Amino acid sequence: MLMKPALPRLLSAEILDDLDEHDPRAVRSRRDLRLINRIMGSAGILARALAAAPAAPERIIEFGAGDGELMLRLARQLSSRWPRVHVVLLDCKDLVAPETREGFARTGWTVETLQADIEDWVDQAAEQRFDIALANLFIHHFNSGQIGQLFDAVSKRADMLVACEPRRARLALLASRMVGLLGANEVTRTDAVLSVRAGFDGRELSELWPAAASDWELNERHAGLFSHLFVARRKR
Repeated sequence: MLMKPALPRLLSAEILDDLDEHDPRAVRSRRDLRLINRIMGSAGILARALAAAPAAPERIIEFGAGDGELMLRLARQLSSRWPRVHVVLLDCKDLVAPETREGFARTGWTVETLQADIEDWVDQAAEQRFDIALANLFIHHFNSGQIGQLFDAVSKRADMLVACEPRRARLALLASRMVGLLGANEVTRTDAVLSVRAGFDGRELSELWPAAASDWELNERHAGLFSHLFVARRKR
C-alpha cells in the first residue's frame, strides 16, 4: 500500500496579522478563533501538559496572547492548585479587555500586558525570568531561523515551554477548509488553511531547539485531532 507523502510546510502571511485591531473583520475573526480553540480543546491540551511542571509556578509568560481569553480559562482551571501566579501576556496589539483583567483578579492571579513584537522580546537582555513560557497557535507564524532564536531565548529565561500548534496533516487541512460551516468569516476561512499548512509534524520543533541547551527534556507529539504539542522542560 502506497503511503501519501507528508505535507510540506508552507509559511504564508495570515490576513488577521495585518488588520487593524478595530477592523470589524478582525474583531469577528478573533471571535471565530475563540470558538475554534474550544473545538480543538486547546485549553485542556495545555492544562494537561502543564501538569508536568515540577512545581507551582510564580511567573508565566504567554507569547501571542491576543485578548488573554485562553490564559484566563487556564487560570480558572489551575488557580486552585496554583495560587498567586503572575501572568505576562505578550502580544503586538493591546487586546485585553477590562473584564478579562477582572476575571484574572477573581482567580487570585495577577496579570500584566506587554505590547511588543516577539523579536523585541528575544532581543532584550535576559533580565526577567519565568517558570513557564506558553504559546498557543503562535509559533507556526515564524520560519525555522526565527523559531530557533525564540527557543534560544526561552532556554535562557524560562524553565519550561509549552506550545500547542496546528498539526500539519491531511485531516486537519480538510477541517480547516470547513470552518465556514461554523460561521467563520472570510479572514478566518483563509487563515485557517494557511495555519495548517504552516503547522508542524514529527519532531520538527525539537530539531530547532538549541543544541547548547542540553539540560532540557523535549517531548513532541500529536494532541487531539488537529493539534501538535511541544513541551520542553529543564532537567532538575
